[in-house]
Amino acid sequence: MAETEQAKPLAPAAFRIGSVEEENMPPLSKTQRRNCIKCCGCITAIFLILATTVVVLVLTVFQVDDPVIKMNKVSVQRLELANGTLRTDVNVTLLADVSVKNPNAAAFKFNNGTTTVYCGGVMVGEANTPPGKAEARRTLHMNVTVDLIPNKLLGVPSLMSDIVSVRKLTMSSNTVIRGKVRILQIIKKYLVVRVNCTMTYNFTSQAIQEGNCKPHLSK
Repeated sequence: MAETEQAKPLAPAAFRIGSVEEENMPPLSKTQRRNCIKCCGCITAIFLILATTVVVLVLTVFQVDDPVIKMNKVSVQRLELANGTLRTDVNVTLLADVSVKNPNAAAFKFNNGTTTVYCGGVMVGEANTPPGKAEARRTLHMNVTVDLIPNKLLGVPSLMSDIVSVRKLTMSSNTVIRGKVRILQIIKKYLVVRVNCTMTYNFTSQAIQEGNCKPHLSK
């Protein structure tokens, strides 16, 4: 018991030694404090700049907008009447000027597409659109040729009665293009772009009288 009681005063002595050492430590100089503040400010500014840059990239460069397909001009060749009916010895040709507008900051690359022509709900012709690449914020023009089969046209109910009475033929077309937009080799987005058009061919003027196209995009 006597040895235990003699050992107790050692702990306060050790504490006093430590306190003296802490008291003897020199305080930070004003220059060191200013350097620390500047360092913390620089780090904070860098993080803010990085965060702002990321937000701007997400809202601009990394934002993938919808490419738009338009059928700018359509003409029909060899759509003629003979003896009150359509000629069946030649195929009717539909020529279309198709444009692909790419609003993105990266190129829109697409494979072969398809253009299908309908009359009275019956498919009367189909053709492939060529592959291509619409550069960033550019518009690419393509010529598409679709051969319409006269025998299929004659198979459309009430076709001839409409042609004889109003001298007009109403058709619709559907163009589908599949492609992708790749940004900085990091973000890759696949798109399927469609455009549906209706057009009316006038036999008297032998030209497209009316046309209306509606683009559509599915992701």
